[in-house]
Amino acid sequence: MTQSQKPARDVAESMPKPAIGASEAYLKARTDLLKEEIELRRHMERVAEQRRALPPGPVVKEDYVFDGVGENGKPSPVRLSDLFRDGSDSLLIYSYMFPRHKVDKREPATSGEISKLPRDEQPCPSCTGLLDQLDAAARHFEGLGGSFAVVAKTPLKNLLTVARDRGWRYLRLLSAAKNTFKRDFNSEEENGQQIPMTLAFKRDTDGTIRLFWASDLVWAESDPGQHPRAAGTIEPFWNMFDLLPGGRPDLTEQLQYDCCQPQQRAAS
Repeated sequence: MTQSQKPARDVAESMPKPAIGASEAYLKARTDLLKEEIELRRHMERVAEQRRALPPGPVVKEDYVFDGVGENGKPSPVRLSDLFRDGSDSLLIYSYMFPRHKVDKREPATSGEISKLPRDEQPCPSCTGLLDQLDAAARHFEGLGGSFAVVAKTPLKNLLTVARDRGWRYLRLLSAAKNTFKRDFNSEEENGQQIPMTLAFKRDTDGTIRLFWASDLVWAESDPGQHPRAAGTIEPFWNMFDLLPGGRPDLTEQLQYDCCQPQQRAAS
């Protein structure tokens, strides 16, 4: 605790708006929990500060060339250095498991163009669920100065197909089918197995590109009964479950669900 911070217990006990009609037992338990939530917020800030303070990372020795889409909407080669937007020296890349994990036996897509691919060549349902969410976040991230792209091993045509099927509008999609980017940054194993990784890069003033940070938590063994949380705080819907009495269900993402049709909006 820094000198400017009040003890978390004092902050929790000074909460001005307790739940109306709550019992004393509920209020006490909620105050105890609020103390932990305040400590968690402070710890998250400390972790973010420690991440920002990392020394210069390893130099990226190759200006990788990906298959992407040019400004004219047609397939075009895209270099890693091209992914830094004007005025930005940072880049975030999500390494998409497409094709999916070799032992992933979840149901394949049964509708859309992507359903024409064999299951083993279809994308990871968990990665796809995350990208469904990040598509909406991408324009806010880039609007505030960030640069974001998604890289997969599958050919570009498959990436564009799944984007159409899912309705993605803001994700920059790139194929690494013709380069070693994924292998070089630990998001592909020697046998071709794909690994989900989030990678952050920093560009120096002289143009040198360095790896800044990687989601190495994916390699860290989880405690017994613990959700891996490899993508951490950027997975909105899993964090939504953390707010509920039952917590995270013992289930995994799917490429389609029987529920949840688009909501109808009345015309104004």
